[in-house]
Amino acid sequence: MAEITAALVKELRERSGVGMMDCKKALVENNGDIEAAIDWLRAKGLSKAAKKADRVAAEGLVAVAVREDGKGEVASAIEFNAETDFVARNDLFQSAAKEFAQLGLHHDGVEAIHGATLENGKTVEAEVTNLIATIGENMQLRRAARLSVGEGVVSTYVHNAVSPGVGRIGVLVALEGAGDKEVLREVGRKIAMHVAATAPLALDTSDLDPAAIEKERDVLIEKAKEEGRPENMIEKIVSGKIAKFQ
Repeated sequence: MAEITAALVKELRERSGVGMMDCKKALVENNGDIEAAIDWLRAKGLSKAAKKADRVAAEGLVAVAVREDGKGEVASAIEFNAETDFVARNDLFQSAAKEFAQLGLHHDGVEAIHGATLENGKTVEAEVTNLIATIGENMQLRRAARLSVGEGVVSTYVHNAVSPGVGRIGVLVALEGAGDKEVLREVGRKIAMHVAATAPLALDTSDLDPAAIEKERDVLIEKAKEEGRPENMIEKIVSGKIAKFQ
C-alpha cells in the first residue's frame, strides 16, 4: 500500500474542501491515488469542491494577453503557480506572469516560453529561478495556451482579477468573422464569462472524451447507491444527469 503522507492529505483537503479525516480515509481506500480519492469523495457525497478541482491553480494566477495580427488577433493565457496565496499577491510575481503571457503571443507552449528571452536578457526559465531565490518559494510556469484567428477577434476574460489581465481563472474565445470587431469582442467576452462559470470539458458533445463520460457515469452510479436510491431507478437518474453533464 502506498504511504499516505501528511502532505498528500493536505493536498486533497485543499482540492476537495473536505475534512482531514475523510481525506485520509479516501486516500487509504484508493491506495494514495489522489484523483481516484476525489472521485471516491464525490461518490460519497462529501466533496462539493471536487468538480472544480482542476479549474483553478491552488495558489497561483492566470495571465492573458492579446495582440492584433493583420485582420485577426492572437491571444495567450499562462498559469503561473507559487506555494502560497501571499506570494501570488506579490507585485513581482504578478509582473512576471504578465510578461510570460506577452511572450506566449509569440511562443507556443510552456517549453517554448521557458526558452524565450525577456527584456532584461534572461530566459523565462532563468527568471523563474531568480524569483524563487528572491521570494523564497517554489514557483512553476504550469500551463500555456494560445489562440489565433486570421480574421476576427480573440476575446479574453479574467475572473477574480487582481490586476488588469491577471486573476484566478482565464478564458480565451476565438470568433472568426468580418463583422464589427468591438461587437464580436463583446459577444466573445460574454461566452468567455459563461465558460469561466461552467468549465465545459469540450466545445460540443462530439468532442467529449468517452472515457470522461464513463468515469462520470461510474461516480454518479456509486453516489446514487450511497444515497439509497432504488436499483430500478438508478439508471434513469444517472442517464438524466449524464445528459446534463454533456
